[in-house]
Amino acid sequence: MTTLLPRRRRPGEDRHTYLGYAAAVLALAAALVAGILVGAADLPPRGVLLALVDGLPYIHVDHGLTPVQHAVLVEIRLPRVLGAALVGGLLAVAGAGYQGVFRNPMADPYLLGAAAGAGLGATLVIGYSNAEEIAGIGVVPIAAFAGAIGGVLMAYALGTTAGRADGTTTLVLAGVAVSSFLSAAQTFVQQDKVDELRRIYSWILGSLTSIGWDELRLVLPYAAVSTFVLLLHGRLLDVMTVGDEEAAVLGVNAARVRFVVLLAASLATATAVAISGLIGFLGIVVPHAVRRFTGGSYRRVLPMSLLAGGTFLVLADLVARTATAPGELPIGVVTAFVGAPFFVIVLRATRRVEL
Repeated sequence: MTTLLPRRRRPGEDRHTYLGYAAAVLALAAALVAGILVGAADLPPRGVLLALVDGLPYIHVDHGLTPVQHAVLVEIRLPRVLGAALVGGLLAVAGAGYQGVFRNPMADPYLLGAAAGAGLGATLVIGYSNAEEIAGIGVVPIAAFAGAIGGVLMAYALGTTAGRADGTTTLVLAGVAVSSFLSAAQTFVQQDKVDELRRIYSWILGSLTSIGWDELRLVLPYAAVSTFVLLLHGRLLDVMTVGDEEAAVLGVNAARVRFVVLLAASLATATAVAISGLIGFLGIVVPHAVRRFTGGSYRRVLPMSLLAGGTFLVLADLVARTATAPGELPIGVVTAFVGAPFFVIVLRATRRVEL
């Protein structure tokens, strides 16, 4: 596999790094503003700003929005845009974590059966359950979350019992096997429930339309924990780029780091998939693009991927909502238009390095 070595730090690089973080935060803020203001319903910028201020505790101002505009802003536009930023950031930082563990730029958040497990969980609920909510939360996100976690655990259990505990190749092969099995089970359910195929395929292509405040509250604790753990392991992933034996000499238990990062990245993936469906390519494209600007150090790649991933998906959702208005494209179609050519570029670059 290709090793992603961090390059040597240059004088003055810290200043450039801080400027990079500032630029990434500003880009995300600009994307959020565009995502809130642009859409099928016109929202006046001044009214939106005052309405946001009015939503703060102990502050009341006259925002001037009509009840319909206020409902569009608070109940539809805001949770959707924030959800897009959250999902994009989670998938990107999870992709960076997987690439650090497997030391391969082609690794992505769906590598270990998370996507197939989430797909099967969602398909089972859509096909066989009449329930719409549990405790106010949609049953499809809950089933997708449980399926993603189950798929990853199956792959990890199979990979660690069939080979060495630190064997990344064995883990990848186990992930492929589990994904194939779960995908076959999903196909079987789809054939048995042809009347629900349209709804199932809509979820598989990814969508942010169903994200509301309840969904965000459901996933926020998992998103916070998984992101914190991944960011905490940036330095250890840097050490592991020199190889497991060399990392052990430096006092790093590579097997333990690999297990924790895999668990955190899988939790981040399951959290994102639960509220958005399957959105491909983002976990490969964003970390690889970030690495072009920051170098290979995971202390910078992980947080920058989080910010850049959120920005990317907010803008992709904006395109999905407006490109064919009043209709709407599945967001997975938009990310595939960008991601597929980029994937080919990464593949060709990887082959040149290996040659």
